[in-house]
Amino acid sequence: MDEQRRPGDPGWHGTTILCVRKHGSVAMAGDGQVSLGQTVVKGNARKVRRIGNGAVLAGFAGATADAFTLLERLEAKLERFPGQLERACVELAKDWRTDRYLRRLEAMMAVSDKGRSFILTGNGDVLEPEDGVIGIGSGGNYALAAARALIDRPDMTAEQVARRAMAIAGEICVYTNDRLTLEIIE
Repeated sequence: MDEQRRPGDPGWHGTTILCVRKHGSVAMAGDGQVSLGQTVVKGNARKVRRIGNGAVLAGFAGATADAFTLLERLEAKLERFPGQLERACVELAKDWRTDRYLRRLEAMMAVSDKGRSFILTGNGDVLEPEDGVIGIGSGGNYALAAARALIDRPDMTAEQVARRAMAIAGEICVYTNDRLTLEIIE
């Protein structure tokens, strides 16, 4: 999102969100690091949350206030369309794309319930990965690659894949730390 940064914005970095779906279980992990330029300003941020009465996991990357606004909007959509995560995501994406206030928000979201996982973007995208693995944020591609390499190991659960992949991302990406928030839906 740096390319779209407005003049004078501080240059916040530092999110890795990973969602892994395996054998009927979903694990979503987020690191805790928030950086301002080359300085770590917080190491224990909580970027993964349970919403929708605990049935939906949501992780966010981007500007924190923007992400919280989107989380609140998604929760309202889930209240309006209970048990319909895809419908709630599509409705949020439509609002995000067309609403004058919302379209200025700079964030991405990974959301998942027991059955499906999606990536939501400000471009109006609601994307469902074909392999059940999502990685977003500055370290998202590292975590995604590691999770894809580990996902077929029969000795690893979704939680174990998520933990190991996030550890690998933390070893590579300077904007990712090892202080995880991890939520699971069995």
